[in-house]
Amino acid sequence: MGKNKQQVITFKANAALVDAISNVPNRSEFIREAVLAALNNVCPLCNGTGQLSPSQKSHWKEFMSDHLLEKCSNCHEVHLVCGHTGNSRKQTRKDAQ
Repeated sequence: MGKNKQQVITFKANAALVDAISNVPNRSEFIREAVLAALNNVCPLCNGTGQLSPSQKSHWKEFMSDHLLEKCSNCHEVHLVCGHTGNSRKQTRKDAQ
C-alpha cells in the first residue's frame, strides 16, 4: 500500500468504550494516535503477547545470565542492565521486584 493511500479499518467496541470516546472531538485522529502509541510500546521480544515461546524463553535465560533487572532510583521502573559494565550494583531478579 502506498504511503498516501488511506484505508478504512473497523473494529467492534463495547458500550463502555463507545461511551468513553463519544465526546472526543476527532475520534478518528484520537484512535489513530492511540493505536500508533500502543504499537510503539509493544515488547520487542514477545511482540505484545505477554508470553514467550519455548525458544524465546531459552534465549532470554541465556541473555539474563549476563544481564540484570534493576529498579531505577529515579523513575522506579525496572530496566535491563548489562552485567559487564560494572556501573551498577549487582542485583538479582528478586531484588528488582
